[in-house]
Amino acid sequence: MSSRLRHLTTLENLPRETIERLLDRAEYMRDGCAHGTRKLELLNGRTILNLFFEPSTRTRTSFELAARRLGADVINFDIGFSSTSKGEALFDTLHTLEAMHLDAIVVRHKVSGTPEELVRHAMSGVSVINAGDGNRAHPTQGLLDVLTIRQHRPDFSKLTVVICGDVKHSRVARSDVHALKAMGAKEIRLCSPQALMPDQSEFPGCVLTDDFDAAVEGADVIIMLRLQKERMAATDLPDEAAYFNRYGLDNRRLARAAKGALVMHPGPLNRGIEIAPEVADGPQSRILEQVGNGVFVRMAVLAEVLGR
Repeated sequence: MSSRLRHLTTLENLPRETIERLLDRAEYMRDGCAHGTRKLELLNGRTILNLFFEPSTRTRTSFELAARRLGADVINFDIGFSSTSKGEALFDTLHTLEAMHLDAIVVRHKVSGTPEELVRHAMSGVSVINAGDGNRAHPTQGLLDVLTIRQHRPDFSKLTVVICGDVKHSRVARSDVHALKAMGAKEIRLCSPQALMPDQSEFPGCVLTDDFDAAVEGADVIIMLRLQKERMAATDLPDEAAYFNRYGLDNRRLARAAKGALVMHPGPLNRGIEIAPEVADGPQSRILEQVGNGVFVRMAVLAEVLGR
């Protein structure tokens, strides 16, 4: 059995047994808290800080719910009114917060590598959990995505997974690929316009293509990525209709995938740009299941790093 995690900053190189342990624990948390209707009180007396340098509703709320369902105290640090907005160095802020005897910091930052920097500069026993850094990693999203897949398609060795959208700038795509590889996915196809295509060297072993029709052919899982509208101009498809025509998931394209293929999206959705409403709300959509699983995965991660 692999050792217990103290921090979670990335899924890269995380062993399959560790990922499966976290997924198993998430399902235990789901059943133990009766799908969120009762607290587990596993982290009574623990204090968790949500330190978000980027706007977030879904992820921050999910972490807050997870912590409270485990009985922890939660502090949401308002960056807009903090001394960091006045120029205080990040690590000065870290040490100030550490002096308040926190047990864990959940951090989101636009600069890639910030969670690891916090780990290196932390002077106490505080645990650091990455809630998304730059375009590099979003480990709890990767975990909740593979948990959602496992609940419907447990044998990853038979799965062809497509990830479509702005792969080049997507921390979700990177963490999903790390998790899918660890779980033994048969094939991972990455699809995007050429201007939003990453270098092949970043995703060894994956198939890169700009042909979405070909990419979805026979796929078992289709994960659509949110397109940042400001990046639309960087593609050769300068308007939303043109993008949807080439890279949007509608029922016509979904019919090319394997029967019963899972449809997923990390949210928030741009309906009619990356996914058609009838697909997002259709019988093959697992998007709301992802949202629910996000709370249980984050409960599992918090219990892992802070468990006594």
